[in-house]
Amino acid sequence: MPELPEVETIRRQLVGHVEGATIVAAEVLDPRWTMPEQSAAVAGELRGRVIERLWRSGKYLVWQLSGDRHLITHLRMTGAVLFDPDPEPLHARVRLGLDSGHRLVFDDPRRFGTGHLVYGAAARDAYLTARLGIEPFTEEFTADHLFALTRGRRAPIKAFVLDQKRIAGVGNIYADEALFRARIHPLRPAGRLRRADLERLREGIEAALQAGIDAKGASIDDFRHIDGARGAFQNQFLIHRRAGEPCPRCGANVVKLVVAGRGTYVCERCQRRPRARGMTSGRFGS
Repeated sequence: MPELPEVETIRRQLVGHVEGATIVAAEVLDPRWTMPEQSAAVAGELRGRVIERLWRSGKYLVWQLSGDRHLITHLRMTGAVLFDPDPEPLHARVRLGLDSGHRLVFDDPRRFGTGHLVYGAAARDAYLTARLGIEPFTEEFTADHLFALTRGRRAPIKAFVLDQKRIAGVGNIYADEALFRARIHPLRPAGRLRRADLERLREGIEAALQAGIDAKGASIDDFRHIDGARGAFQNQFLIHRRAGEPCPRCGANVVKLVVAGRGTYVCERCQRRPRARGMTSGRFGS
């Protein structure tokens, strides 16, 4: 699934092409993309709208349109936004034509991606606030804030990091990379981390995300740039998907575990496993 760096990469690649452009044609080919809204009604609302701003919140792309309309899109597992694709992608779900003569295609083989049109900034903010926690790279993203959020939580720290209502934008790849940088075992109970641990985690999250942004995302399976090219961060992984290989820090073998239902990579020499009494591998909770 595209995570914060992948979505930010797409935003940066698109912004110069779409901001200020008018949507002159809109086709929603798959009604599941807009559910529960009617696809024909959404397409009709998009036609004639100016794309005033394109921005990102967590893993969402937010298309701010004229008339105080806001299209909030999520790529989910296999979605891509392609700019002037040639040939036409096999799994096109939405097509938008711009007054510049260019076109956008939302391609999604597994059809999990979504597009929700909301009316007014208040409705937009309410939609995002209900789904997303604190955003990395902001002034509010501090060890003190993380300390307050983790108090009393017994579930693994990786489950906490993956919870979008706690931290926005971090998925499986960047959680592994961040926890390795922070020298924190993914099974450590979130509520037992000290402020110093959480400061290292904060730094690790932002370092991993920035590395992903700099490499224009990770293309393990389906992620593509707007021209169909692949990201490069998969060539720079420190720990993720390196089971059986030597740890880049200490040389011990990297092992694969399952934490919060996700394949998880860890060096158990650098990231000390917690005692069994504090461990759980279930969903995040108190």
